[in-house]
Amino acid sequence: MRAGIAAVLLCGAPLLTGCGGLYYAVEIQSAQARVEQARAMGAEQQAPYEYYYAKEHLRQAQVEAAEASYGDAASYAETAEVYAQKAIDAITTKQKPGDAK
Repeated sequence: MRAGIAAVLLCGAPLLTGCGGLYYAVEIQSAQARVEQARAMGAEQQAPYEYYYAKEHLRQAQVEAAEASYGDAASYAETAEVYAQKAIDAITTKQKPGDAK
């Protein structure tokens, strides 16, 4: 019985670590695209706090991934995507016609 459990744990462990890398890859691609979209819309000038917060979290995600901390990396990438979207939202709100700002 113990040998069976040990075999399952030994064989299953590599699969679990592989999932973290895959999850990170999906998150980082999405975050990179959103940060690039924000940059292209002029977020550096129009929503600098949100843009640079997103950009630095994206950078930290890459650092964590280089150290194989894929869970942390994915978390940083998620935050980067959220703040890049906030930058995009701030820009689109400012660009609405008839806005009093």
